[in-house]
Amino acid sequence: MKHGSRTSGRVARFVPAAALIVVGACGAGNSQDDAGGVTSADPPVTTSPATVAPATAPVPTTEASTTTIPTPEPIPIEPPEGMELVWSDDFDGDSIDLANWTYDIGGWGWGNGEAQYYTDRPENARTQNGLLVIELFQEQYEESYYTSARLKTQGLQEFQYGRMEARIKVPSGSGTWPAFWMLGADFDSESDDPAEQWPNIGEIDIMEYVGREPDLVIGTIHGPGYAGAGGRSQWNQQEFEIADDFHTFAVDWDAEGIRWFFDGEMYFEVGPEDLGDREWVFDRPFFFILNLALGGTLGGSIALDLEYPIQYYVDYVRVYQKISGG
Repeated sequence: MKHGSRTSGRVARFVPAAALIVVGACGAGNSQDDAGGVTSADPPVTTSPATVAPATAPVPTTEASTTTIPTPEPIPIEPPEGMELVWSDDFDGDSIDLANWTYDIGGWGWGNGEAQYYTDRPENARTQNGLLVIELFQEQYEESYYTSARLKTQGLQEFQYGRMEARIKVPSGSGTWPAFWMLGADFDSESDDPAEQWPNIGEIDIMEYVGREPDLVIGTIHGPGYAGAGGRSQWNQQEFEIADDFHTFAVDWDAEGIRWFFDGEMYFEVGPEDLGDREWVFDRPFFFILNLALGGTLGGSIALDLEYPIQYYVDYVRVYQKISGG
């Protein structure tokens, strides 16, 4: 199956994610895409419903596993020219900082047919060794057979413009779907106002990765008239497997557009002029989301040989903005 446009160390303008459904990063709360007339050349990846039992019997979770991965060498705080650090979380505390993060809870598929149930248990999300650990288990929980976590800064830490950066180690294995992304701060899944619903509030996928494409990362925006399969998206191919090590994922975002970076190298940019007569909604505050999904429209079929639990590690999240008066 084709995967849109792949790049290797090249800057590319936007391309619609035409032969691959690039849905909102692991479910913003709306399962219906608005592709703006852009259709997929091939059918989307399909997976079993989230309530279908796995091939192997789930092992109940009784306690969080011990994180054995060593803490990576620190990357010093180096603001881009003309910017300063305005917020960060290095996950150095004994627990997740609830002044920064809250949780999405549930297992309804998140609009993408995902298999996991998100919890707020320390088994699924915690800090260890100076890292945020999001851990996915195969276990029967509520009406799901997998558990994971989805953390967000909504209502706590929200930003408009700047450099948004995280250092991350993604898991390997077909079916895994970790993401580092942002939604418009006005998002309210229970609101009747379309302006507060996805995709009208906007989505910036700073990083999505799927284990079935081990050498690729993806950056995307979704908005009104360019969501789901019509999201403005770029796949970035490397000469190594992304899950082998920690990497930095970032966007530079300002009034002129958004630029994506992998390990400091820019590979994609998109601006208001690229959308034609469609609305550019990236002129307002957004909040962060970190999550690990399994299966679904982008994650694809869940490999039978996946080894559980599966860990998604985050070393830090940092936000740099222009120096006031600079």
